[in-house]
Parts: sequence; structure tokens; C-alpha cells
Amino acid sequence: MLDHLGLGLSDEDKAHKKLVFQKLQEHYRDYRDPWGFNLETVEKALDVLYPIYNNYFKVRVFGAENIKDEPYIFVSNHTGQIPIDGALITMATAMETEPPRILHSMVERFMAKFPFLGDFSAQTGSILGDRENCKWLLNNKESILVFPEGVRGISKSTSHFYELQQFTNGFYRIALSTKTKIVPVTVVGAEEMFPLVVHARKAGRALGLPTLPISANLFPLPSPIDIYFGEPIEVPEDLDSEAMDKDIRPKVYEIENVIKEQLRLGIENKRPFLEPLKKPLESLIKLKDLL
Repeated sequence: MLDHLGLGLSDEDKAHKKLVFQKLQEHYRDYRDPWGFNLETVEKALDVLYPIYNNYFKVRVFGAENIKDEPYIFVSNHTGQIPIDGALITMATAMETEPPRILHSMVERFMAKFPFLGDFSAQTGSILGDRENCKWLLNNKESILVFPEGVRGISKSTSHFYELQQFTNGFYRIALSTKTKIVPVTVVGAEEMFPLVVHARKAGRALGLPTLPISANLFPLPSPIDIYFGEPIEVPEDLDSEAMDKDIRPKVYEIENVIKEQLRLGIENKRPFLEPLKKPLESLIKLKDLL
């Protein structure tokens, strides 16, 4: 099916995917977790997602050389209306880093409750973003992916695209308790998947969702995506996980500022997409703000 849509992999890409999965099989041969991680499901996910990652979103990765063979807390901006950014970052660490790894992405409670989606997420490595779950994974030498903006990160209307929301402190306390390095991650290009969107928050809450996005398009557009991995940041030895917020907050701001700078540079260097529509869209947004 993907071949018919023009998303088929080249022979070189197929060989690379095969080699990556062989390495993942070796790495996870004896791995078991309480949430049902399953390599067969991971393989099926790779079969579907790699062509989309490679040929639809045409993902570019910067800073893959910063990722060494050790556990990290990957901390990313949240972007793109739907949580596809987590899947793309996970694909990047599987396909572009050495050795390849499956990131354990922390998902919101409402997503974990979906019958099919919750099971599929758990089998491919994603789990409920609970502090004890994170500690278990890090103590077992696995890496986790967190979005400290939460749903506020992806629940942005067009006029607020790429505005980083304040991070919560929880991820930093986990890093302190496990003495795990933090890798700042920045995703650029995902906001353009849904270039014109507003959020109906009351309607979303009535449906049991944090918000209900109303967009001009139903499916994400093929906006080129860039993913930046910053240099790992060590947590201080003289600060512990029970420290007061006033002591932890400046450290969290440091991570935010690294990602903000990566965002600034990434936006300057992102590939053009829908350029002819930008001025009309900007005019619509300004008109909406005046009404």
C-alpha cells in the first residue's frame, strides 16, 4: 500500500531497516518490562512508520552523534496538534543513532486508557508518564522521552505556533533521583502539519479530552520535519530529588532555554513548505484576532 502511495523504501533503506532491527533484537533479547513491550509489534510499527518518517515527513536529524550508549532522559518540545512528534523522535533514535534504541515515550493518562492505542503504545515502548515507571526504566538502562509542556504543547492555535510552554519540574526530579543525563530535543516543522487550527476547549472537555482541535485539514500535511538532539546535560551532584522547587526551577529554565535557542535556529533553517499560502493564512489569523 505504501508503495502505491509513493512512500516505498529504496533497497538501501530496506537494508538499513533490516540491520537496525537485527541490532534491536540483540539488544532486547532478554529484556522484559511490566507493560508488555513486544519486539514483534515494534517490527510491524517500523514497517509502517519508517516509510512515513523517511519519505512523507522527510525527517532530518541533527546531533545524533551526541547520543552515546547509555540511558538518557530525552526532553522535547511538544508540537503538531497530534502526538506524532513522539513517534518521529523514537524513529530517529532507532534509525539514526548507534547503537539503535527504542525510546520509552511517556504518554498522557487519557491516551493510555484507549483500548487499542493504549495496548499498542505499551507494546512499542510507550508507557503512562508515572514517576515510578520512569525510574524503573532508567534503572534498567533504558531511555525515556518526556514532554514537560504536556498537552499544552500541542494544544496551540495557529497564532501561537512554536511558543514553548513552561516546563513542569517532574522530569528534573527523576533525573536527580537516578543521576541520569538529560538530552534536550527540538522538533521543527510539525506545526505546519496543521497550518490553520483553533482549539475548542469546552467541546473537548465535554468529550473527555483536554481540548478539541478544529483544523482546515483532517490529516497531517507532509511538512518536512527537523529533529535536533542537543548535547547531554548532567544534573548537579549537590542537588537531590527532594529539593525545593525554587532550587530546581532555575535548572529547568536552563533546559527550556536550550530548546528555545534550538527552536530559533531550527525555524531559521527549516525547509520551505506551503510558502504561497503563508501570507493569506497570516491575514486570516490577524483578522480572527481582531474579531
